[in-house]
Amino acid sequence: MNTTTMAVQGIFASSVVRDLDAALAWYEKLLGRPADDQPIPGMAQWSNMGAAGFQLWADETRAGKSITTIVVLDLTAERTRLASHEISLVNEAQGPFGAVAQVFDPEGNRINLAQPPQG
Repeated sequence: MNTTTMAVQGIFASSVVRDLDAALAWYEKLLGRPADDQPIPGMAQWSNMGAAGFQLWADETRAGKSITTIVVLDLTAERTRLASHEISLVNEAQGPFGAVAQVFDPEGNRINLAQPPQG
């Protein structure tokens, strides 16, 4: 049995959409900046997000079925920032796990925002 582990350098979360150009405008509001690049046709990505990144993929057959979790430092601040872009959080919950809320992109992809417990 091989007991070595994968040497992970980072991870890219992804959402899949039908119309990449239309989705880019919404995700720029969500993430607070334009995509860093579009290295291949049908994909845009945000890099330099700690050890993680985010990719947006165009794929009509899989569009709207993605679930991504983004860990944030301050969910209250994100709620306020997103509201200024007319993006509303739903299904908010708090507990010993911290705080979580969800937002859905225009195609139905779910993005969970999670704030770790404070203290």
